[in-house]
Amino acid sequence: MSALDPIWPQIRTIGIDGVLVSFGDVLSEPANRAALAFRAAVDRESWDGVEETSTSLVSTFLRFDPLHLSHAALNAHLTAFLASTDWYAADLPSGRRLFRIPTVFGTDLAPQLDEAAQAAGLSVEDATRSITQTRVRVQTIGFAPGQPYLGVLPKAWDIPRQQDLTPRVAVGALVVAIRQLVIFSVSTPTGWRHLGQTTVRLFRPDSDEPFLLRPGDEVEFHPITRSEYDIIMKNDPLGGVVSEALG
Repeated sequence: MSALDPIWPQIRTIGIDGVLVSFGDVLSEPANRAALAFRAAVDRESWDGVEETSTSLVSTFLRFDPLHLSHAALNAHLTAFLASTDWYAADLPSGRRLFRIPTVFGTDLAPQLDEAAQAAGLSVEDATRSITQTRVRVQTIGFAPGQPYLGVLPKAWDIPRQQDLTPRVAVGALVVAIRQLVIFSVSTPTGWRHLGQTTVRLFRPDSDEPFLLRPGDEVEFHPITRSEYDIIMKNDPLGGVVSEALG
């Protein structure tokens, strides 16, 4: 997919009350940026009849009231709006934040660091350095409450999922595949390789903002030792995570 590819973006009908605007068919930084920027712009417009928006990795979904707005009218509006801006180069939404998350790499907490590094053609030290020195963006939230898909990682990390499932990883597991990282908000089986264990609690149902991270936020992983991890988990209910506004 290229920002100059004439077939993108595309508008698709989803059921009787949905429209999907896609900016590519594979994950890329420009396509994810476009999806995030486009959704934010639609929300600012507050179009009459559009009731809900959300984003996936490369698409924006709009749910509308079909008794108030027809597919044809909405598609015409979307076509004109898409033509008004180069969404692939658009500014990301305002209100984004940078989170620094303490993370143990390897040890018994994250036993697949060696395997993940080997799959990426890196030493364990270089693999850890690559992850901790790459600031990644929350591309979308999905699969479980508050669970972020993060990327895009350097090309070395274009590694496949495992053939078999890991029976279960803990809450806060940092896993990797296909140039993306995921932090698990729940304990679950996974086909992604478990290379780090974070201290973060992503889903906070008792909070005014139950999801810690939002699409467009950025994340850096701060390496800590196993003993530091134990201290943080014992003494800090917020997991030692710090954040700052990105502007």
